[in-house]
Amino acid sequence: MTLNRDLKEFVELLNANGVDYTIVGAHALAFHGYSRFTGDIDILLQPSRENMERLISALREFGFGSLGYKPEDFLTAGEFVQLGVWPNRIDLLNEISGVTIDEIWKTRVKGNLSGIPVYFIARNEFLQNKRATGRGKDIVDIESLGEK
Repeated sequence: MTLNRDLKEFVELLNANGVDYTIVGAHALAFHGYSRFTGDIDILLQPSRENMERLISALREFGFGSLGYKPEDFLTAGEFVQLGVWPNRIDLLNEISGVTIDEIWKTRVKGNLSGIPVYFIARNEFLQNKRATGRGKDIVDIESLGEK
């Protein structure tokens, strides 16, 4: 799956600022073998204050500094921030259903997204998340990978 110019720049800024993150959602689905259209990129962040400070630096460089985000805005469990609009939306998450951050970080897989080195959620944890979420599109994603 190829990122457009803006999303690619954002991911490059995450790396340049040392943000600890993992790609989840449809881009992870593509990494694991099935590509479908998506209007966003789902980025799971390691929820530490230091990491969120690095994220805020990346956001400033990307042009979102005027929004005035603070580390605390990204640390409330279950809360997420959406930036931009479809089809270039960025979803910044600090947890996902069905699997813990520790499990994800222990098993995440190095990969490449539009030429950028990134980590993706591992297949098993991806499937756990999709099963826990259980929306129609999640069931289709599971089945598209040959699972039930």
